[in-house]
Amino acid sequence: MEVFLFGRILCSCKLIRLMVFFSMQYLITHFSDFQLACLGSFFLHESVFFLSGLPFIYLERAGWLKKYKIQMKNNTLKAQEKCITRLLLYHFGVNLPVMLASYPVFRHMGMQSSLPFPSWKVILMQIAFYFILEDFIFYWGHRVLHTKWLYKHVHSIHHEYATPFGLTSEYAHPAEILFLGFATIVGPAITGPHLVTLWLWMVLRVLETVEAHCGYHFPWSLSNFLPLYGGANFHDYHHRLLYTKSGNYSSTFIYMDWCLSSFCTKKRAILSAFCNYGHSLVLYLDLDISAVVFGTDKGYRKLQALKNAGVESAGKQT
Repeated sequence: MEVFLFGRILCSCKLIRLMVFFSMQYLITHFSDFQLACLGSFFLHESVFFLSGLPFIYLERAGWLKKYKIQMKNNTLKAQEKCITRLLLYHFGVNLPVMLASYPVFRHMGMQSSLPFPSWKVILMQIAFYFILEDFIFYWGHRVLHTKWLYKHVHSIHHEYATPFGLTSEYAHPAEILFLGFATIVGPAITGPHLVTLWLWMVLRVLETVEAHCGYHFPWSLSNFLPLYGGANFHDYHHRLLYTKSGNYSSTFIYMDWCLSSFCTKKRAILSAFCNYGHSLVLYLDLDISAVVFGTDKGYRKLQALKNAGVESAGKQT
């Protein structure tokens, strides 16, 4: 049985690779690099973003899977329509021009769309680098956005939705959209990836940020299986606190707390300055670093501890 399943998975991977190969061959033949890198990337982004985000609006309106909803409060129909309208305006007025303007940079750094494709090893290594770099830049930029003046005039727009849903992930001030775009494309701009790698990175990044803002924590959510991944529960806490020092500033990954504490346990000043990222890895690896690290996610960790204590006490009573 296991051999049969492995064979089916292997065949499926080969089929997917062939489909990607022939699709890219068609696109390369019929479109220029500029059209693929700019217009193609924009179309891919819009398709993945709205197809993955719109279902959460329907779930909220219909009341389906309500037991998995993190907050019981729902957004009004007017608020949801406002979000979609602004997103379309910002995407065409900000995102598309940024993609067009960044094309010369990508070409200069060696981006290509021609065959052959890079190996999976190269693709995965580059995407892992992009995730780590993006999360680092986003974390520090996000903390700056929570300073008093920038929060009031820029970042507060994103926090208009205290109960986030998938599409609110990109609902932000145009200046913040530019920052988010920079954090996302700086990794690919450095490495000059193949277009396939760039598109795969874009798809994964969009799905990740939509999932982080979806407002639901399912049994199959990635945060239940990946200790370095915060997910919707981690980020939803950030949206519930409507003031500048909200905590949980990372985009979704929560590795910094563990990494710095492992290598700099005696560097308390450095840790206090740099550490924010969550609690999940601490729980999984049973690392007692709370005495050393006082990160900006400590409010979230306290809340989770209270929830866990409540669950345990309820279990003992039953």
